[in-house]
Amino acid sequence: MPEGLNNLPINIPVATQTLHAVGLGYAIKYRRKDDVALVFFGDGATSEGDFHEALNFAGVFQTPTIFVCQNNQWAISLPRSKQSRSETLAQKALAYGVPGIQVDGNDVLATYVAAKEAIARARSGGGPTMIENVTYRLEVHSTSDDPKRYRTDEEVQQWQKRDPLPRFQKYLMDKGLLTDAEIQALEEEIQNEIKAAVERTEEQMKELSSQPAIMFEQIYAELPPHLEAQKEELARELEQVEETHG
Repeated sequence: MPEGLNNLPINIPVATQTLHAVGLGYAIKYRRKDDVALVFFGDGATSEGDFHEALNFAGVFQTPTIFVCQNNQWAISLPRSKQSRSETLAQKALAYGVPGIQVDGNDVLATYVAAKEAIARARSGGGPTMIENVTYRLEVHSTSDDPKRYRTDEEVQQWQKRDPLPRFQKYLMDKGLLTDAEIQALEEEIQNEIKAAVERTEEQMKELSSQPAIMFEQIYAELPPHLEAQKEELARELEQVEETHG
């Protein structure tokens, strides 16, 4: 995590980040700070127990936590219709005494207003809020995913018409706030940033490939005995390889 920022790394286990966010929110309230904890998760996470525990704790202790659900209709290959009988995902918050709101997740301004209201509520002592952003996953879930096996091209094409980026671009152009030239310049700038980031990452990967022991860092303040033993074993093996191959 970069110095001076409060952005936590991406969480791999589904829904456990909701508990982390509530813990952070509880700490904020305990320290009487004017901050909020904002946590993002998908529709699939609402089927996990951690999600419900987090909402319950946040509701009971009125933590300044904002739950942002990106309902993109698919939990990998499981459709939203088979995840829950609830008419909306936002209404799940109501059972825990937490305000829940559903918005068009492809509408930039709608999501902004919903987030702004939730943050203002949290900072004024009004407790948590859950926001369900209704959107769609246009691309594959991962590089090992083949969405053609569980959804139709027609469905994807219908949602492509609601893509938030060209939609917001059109809105700004209609308002005279954006031009085609500015869009092209911005896209070129973004492509250059991505290219530079890829090159920087590839260089870092080359450096790290010669430092396998680094896998034991940034996990524990003090390594537990079994990992300490593995680290020492790896060091011995690397030393043997070095002696063998010079």
